[in-house]
This record gives sequence, structure tokens and C-alpha cells, in this order.
Amino acid sequence: MAEHADGTGTAGKPGSLTGIRVIEIGDQQGEYCGLTLAGLGAEVVRVEPGDGAGTRRLAPFAGDTVDPEGSLHFWAYNRGKKSVVADLGTPSGRTAFTALLAAADVLVDSTPAGHLPGIGLGAGELERLFPRLVIARITPFGEDGPWAGHRASDLVHLALGGPLLNCGYDPRPDGRYDLPPMVPHLNHAFHITGEQVTFGVIAALIRRERSGRGQRLTCSVHEAVSKNTETDLMAWVVQRQPYYRQTARHAGPKVGSDITLAHTKDGRWLNVISIGNRDRKLLKPFLERYGMGDDIEVDDAPDESGSRAIPGTAATSSANVEIVQRFVRRFTFAELPWAEMQEAGLLCAPVRRPDENAVDEHWLTRGTYTPVEHPKQDRAYTYPVSKWRATGSEWKPGGPAPRIGEHTDQVLGSWAPPPPPATAVPRTPREDERLSVHGKPFALAGTKIFDFTWFLASAGGTRFLAALGADVVKVEWKAHPDTRGGGFPPGGRTARRRATAPLTAPPTGPMSGQFNNKNPGKRGISLNVRHPKGREIATEFIRRSDVVAEGFSPGVFERWGFGWERLREINPHLIYAQQSGMGSYGTYGRFRAVGPIAGSLSGLTHLGGLPEPALPTGWGYSYLDWLGAYSFASAILAALYQRETTGQAQWIDASQAEVGLFTTALPTLDWSVNGRTFARVANRTPYGNAAPQGVYRCAGEDRWLAVTCTDDEEWRALAAVCGIDDDRFGTLAGRLLHHDELDRLIGAWTVTRDRYAAMEELQRAGVAAGVAQTAEDRCDTDPQLSHLSWLTEVPNPSVGTWPVAEVPFDLSETPPHAGGWIDKGAPVYGEHNYEVYGEVLGLTCAEVDVLAKEGVI
Repeated sequence: MAEHADGTGTAGKPGSLTGIRVIEIGDQQGEYCGLTLAGLGAEVVRVEPGDGAGTRRLAPFAGDTVDPEGSLHFWAYNRGKKSVVADLGTPSGRTAFTALLAAADVLVDSTPAGHLPGIGLGAGELERLFPRLVIARITPFGEDGPWAGHRASDLVHLALGGPLLNCGYDPRPDGRYDLPPMVPHLNHAFHITGEQVTFGVIAALIRRERSGRGQRLTCSVHEAVSKNTETDLMAWVVQRQPYYRQTARHAGPKVGSDITLAHTKDGRWLNVISIGNRDRKLLKPFLERYGMGDDIEVDDAPDESGSRAIPGTAATSSANVEIVQRFVRRFTFAELPWAEMQEAGLLCAPVRRPDENAVDEHWLTRGTYTPVEHPKQDRAYTYPVSKWRATGSEWKPGGPAPRIGEHTDQVLGSWAPPPPPATAVPRTPREDERLSVHGKPFALAGTKIFDFTWFLASAGGTRFLAALGADVVKVEWKAHPDTRGGGFPPGGRTARRRATAPLTAPPTGPMSGQFNNKNPGKRGISLNVRHPKGREIATEFIRRSDVVAEGFSPGVFERWGFGWERLREINPHLIYAQQSGMGSYGTYGRFRAVGPIAGSLSGLTHLGGLPEPALPTGWGYSYLDWLGAYSFASAILAALYQRETTGQAQWIDASQAEVGLFTTALPTLDWSVNGRTFARVANRTPYGNAAPQGVYRCAGEDRWLAVTCTDDEEWRALAAVCGIDDDRFGTLAGRLLHHDELDRLIGAWTVTRDRYAAMEELQRAGVAAGVAQTAEDRCDTDPQLSHLSWLTEVPNPSVGTWPVAEVPFDLSETPPHAGGWIDKGAPVYGEHNYEVYGEVLGLTCAEVDVLAKEGVI
């Protein structure tokens, strides 16, 4: 595709990780990470046993037009990779594998516990033999601990990690949930983990460029998923407040009376969200164009300033929902004037199917989708292939997933160990050698980030960079501050420790638990960039920064005089990273989006819930805010790595909806290959490759257990535990045919049992089972998360010491720390003005005070 006017098109540019060699070995836990690394230009080689075991055990879906060597799942997650057969049970296979390791830069290992140590290649031996190798080890629950040997599936991980219980339908009017929570399909436990492992790997590569040494990364899927929920975790940590799921909208401390979905006359949906009074005021003149404006009520309250609610969580989120629903019912889905509503400033998006995005002009213009040639089928199939655009690099679609051993001779013949590095010149110690609370250096020591991010999707990205040691200076202005969302409860941590019921937090305050969790480790300054002196100050910061990151609507930074050409003029080495809902370039470049809107447009909302015509449930929080944050961190780190090795500066145009599209490769490919559109199936596997799978009621109120059986052996184990003896269920085909009866029998067993007791009984029998855990369960009950020290106590001079979620992976040489190099929680507004302005610009306290009086800071 040709270069576009914005300079971020693809025109034969390198991938950010061009030249990096990656070995991937193990099951589907590591596939998504390998897929992303391949897309960034790395050469990714899957090492497979000669019998094709591993991921290819997933049978092709019924009716698939695929290579019999692999399932459609394998096609979706292994595009752009190579395949080498090396039987590690033989001397020749081990010799070939170690030769590959000697030539590799990264090993992504998701093999069963003890597999590599069993052939003499445990972590210590790998580090000794290959000191420049970055080793990324992914496990379901960790290498050790109470649940280390437990089995899991995507559903089980989402249950134990908390997302499942945030997703589903409203309860009955009496408050009782008559339906189980609904899993947001597909494979998201592995997407969540893969996104985070990816940016950890790139951070380790950056450190290797500076130190000459690789290191070991370890990540548990359970820990990664448990930190992915948005608001329920800190609501429990800070206020002891339980959360309740609601249909296709944010779980919250109470169930609201309205939903945000509006029904079209032909049975499809539009999602409309109101953040505050500004949105309500915009709705009235829009409806007046259609003769319906008289029905809407707008108060005279001023637009919110100084405090913003997290989108989708405020009481006004579904204001005027009935008039919106009446309006939407007048249109078919194809004729919905949603783009016109967006142009009027309203937050809305159609609830699309994944395949509908594959033909959308906006995503095609951005190069999000690409047809990949399949020579064996003599056809090209459509894949989502990128998560962002950039001026100095491009995503690499690669070829179709490899056949077993397709590249064995080629790779073994071409991969040679790199020449030994030249003797490093010792660097003079400077401030970037500060040690963390762990007594070790940081991966991003010395990296300076001028941070205009807000909301979770962008601010969460720089959160991770701060935890990796970057000096992140968060910039705010009082007219439009970030989403602080209230305060901490009176009595602070002491009151929380003593609490036996939910605590009340004031509606305003220096920050909320949510803000503290998404901005720890940053220093905060106030700055009015609209003021001429403010722009001068910003220019000086930009000149001294490695990265400028922002999360405004596209065009805002340009209107302040800081478009890419100007930024490059100020600092030729700068990385400018921009995160928006739908991306700056393209048809939707000026449209607004927050997590639920991005989820609706990307197709993710459509995937969860009961079969149509039931409402979709999608995600019960802003999932794409978190996924966008992980991807934003990866985009910045990939650009930093590329600059480290080539000197290339660049502008990144990232989009949280685009990250969501990247995760829909499987249903998109099913549509492209087989002509099928995704059909919701509640909690069962959408493609019929596991049965039983479901979420079953246990003893107690709203207590549930997720169970997955992927083969006949697991089924026989479950049947023995539950006392089920019926020949109809002896095969996968039989279990799929009689799934309703199977669910009834399993549910009759679980409903009489304590959820944790049932889980442990099934796990001991070898069945993947997991409790649908609340935030309370994860914080106060889960022994594995406690063993993994998943929360970190971070001091905050404004609100005291509180736990926040630690980065869910560890690095052996440069471990991350949520409090960053400053070892502090999130800053209050302008907290570090004296410190930062003095340090960076040499201003005295008196000079800072003058600027404050002038309205500059």
C-alpha cells in the first residue's frame, strides 16, 4: 500500500523488530505474543515435535476449508511464522534446538512444567549457555504455588481472573441473577497475557542493547488476567465495594435501570453512551433534525470540569436512553445515522460483527486488514494484521501459517550464532542507573516521557513505562484534568482494614483508587498549553524528551501547534505516540470513542451473550482501554527499540479499536474462509471443539463454576466425579449433540456444592475448572495470587500507602515496579511543579509561582 499523506502508510518500511529472531515453543499461551512479534518484523520460528502435537490438537472446525494439518485456530494465530521440527526427546533434536537457541534473540516458552528442565535446559542452564537470550516463560498459574498444577482454558482463566463475573445480563427485579455470567469470547485470556508479555520482551531487548545481556521474563496467565478488570478491583481494595454485572455495560456498585444499547428495526444494536451534561446537550440539537428534540430534557448545569467519571460508570451514562431507543428503532442497521451522530459529537457506535469491519473503508484505508495468499488453496484470505500505524516502520503480514516442518531445512541451514559482541565501553554512571526497590536497575532507565495521556487506554500505557523505569512527567490542565473520579474513604487505610461493609468515598478529592492504579510512578505537573508561555515551556520539555505521548481526540495536539512536522523540527530524535479510539488517519479520524464504544465497533461486544435474538453482553467494563494500554506500551517500546538500533524517530498513530480488531482474527478468518458469520453460543465453545463447556451454579447466591473438557479423557474424569453414566456422551460429537442435557446433569451436581470445593474436586481429577471470582475473592481468598504477590504497596504522599496492581510479569535483571523509579503512587494535580520545573528548566519556586498566577501552570 502506498505512503499516505500523513506519512504513516506502508511503503516498504522495516518492521520495528526487523533482525530479531524468536523461537516459540509450547501451546496456545504463547501464540499471540509470537504473532505480534512476527507482525513487528521479527523472524518467528515455531519448534514442533515431529508428530505435530501441541496447538494442532485443536481439530478443524466443522466445514472448514483448511489444510488438514492444522485448524482454523492455528491459521489465525500462526500467520507469518515458520515451522521447524525438532524432537527434543532425541539427541539430534536437542542438538538442533540448542543450535537455534544459540542464534536466537528471544525464546517464548509455554511448554508444560518441567519440559525443558527435563532435557537439561532449565532457566539457569539457558541463561548460562545463552547470556544474550531473552527468555519469556508463560505458564497458566506460575511455576509453583497452591494452584501451579491446575488445568485451565480460556473460559476458566476468565472466570478465576475476574472478567467473567463482570460480564452478563441484568438480574431480575428482585436482584437475583437467573442467568450465569457470560464469557466474552474468544481466547482473551491469551490475548491479555500475550499483549503484556510482548511489551516485556521488547523492554528486555532495549535493555540488552544497553547492557549486552538478556534476561528471563516470567508471566502467569492467571495473574495477567486477574489485573485486567477495570473498576471492580480498586473499588474493593479502597472501599470494600462489591460490583454487579449489567447487560452490555460497566459492572458497578449497583444495577442501573437502563441499558445503553438501542434496537434497530431489523434486530441489530447501536451503543450510545453519555459521559456527562455535555453529551446530553449535544443530543437535543441532533434529534431536532429528525423532529424528536422536544422529547429530551437538558438541565442548565454547566459541563463537568475538574472531575470526570470513568466512561460508562456514571449515573448519567444512560440518560435519555428511551428517546434514543425510539430514534434508533426507526432505522435498519445498515441505515443507522451513527456517523452523523458522531459528527454531532455523540459517543456511539454500531454493535458490529467482526466480518463487517473487514470491508469497512476506515480500516482498509489504515491497512488494518490484508488478504494473505494461501498457495495451497489457490486463494487469498482476509486477516487483521496491524494494531497501529507509524511513519518509520510497518507491520508485516507474512505468509499463511506454516505446514509442519515446512522450514526445518531452511532455518537450520541459515540460522547461525551472531558474532561475539565487541567489548563494551563502560558507561559513566548517571541518573539512569538508579536502582529500584528491588535493588536492581530498570529496563528503561534514563528514558524521558512527556505525558499528555488521560483515561485508561493511553494513561495506562505510560503507567507500564513508568514501572519499567522511564521518567514519566504527566501533564494536566485544570480545565480538563484526567479522570480522578472522587477520593479515598475517611479514615484511609486504617478504616479500610477495619471495614466489614462498603465504605463511602467523597465525590471529589485528590484522586480515586482507579486514578492511583493507572498513574503510579509518574510525576505530575500542571501546564496550560493554550497559553503562549505554556507552549514555550512545552517546547522545551519536548526538546529534552525521548517520547511525547498523548491520548486526546485526533487534531487537538495539532491545534496547539504540535503536529508531527513541528515536533520533528523541535526534536529530530523524538517518538510521538498518539492513542485515540479509532485512529487519527482514516474515515473515522475525528470520531470519539471510549472503551465500550471501541468494543462495539470492533466486534467484541457482539461476541458475548445468548444466541440471537438475545441482546449481546460483550464486556462488562472498558476492556479495550486495558488492551489499548498494553498495545500502546508495545508501540512506544518498539519505536524505542528501533531508535536504539537504527536512530529512527517516528510518529505512532495508535487506536484502541484496532487492537480489538486484531483479536478477532479467528471469526474474521472463518468468514473469509468458510463464509460464516459469528453466532453467539453463550458460554459454550463457538466452534464446537470442546464439550462440555459452561458456567454452572453452585451453592450460595450468584456463585458459579466454569468447566471445560477438551477431550474424551477429561470428559471421563468429569463424568466419574459427577456420577454421570450415559453412552450418549462418549464422544465429542455426542456431547455436542446433547449439550443441553449434559449441562442439566452437571448443574445438578454443582448446585449442591461449595464452588471452591467443586473446583478442587474436578481439578484433582484432571478437569479444567475454575470459580467465577469476584474482586473480593481475588484479593482475600485466592491463594495463588497471594503467592505471586500480585498487588504492590505503593506510598502516596497525598492519600497514604495503598495497593496497586503490579506489572504481571517479572524480569530477572530489571524487574518492574509499579511505583517506578520514584517509588510513589499517582500524583495529585500539579504535585511536582516545583521539582520538575526546577530540575528541567532551572526555575526557582518564586518563578514557578509567578507562572501559576499568570495562568500558565
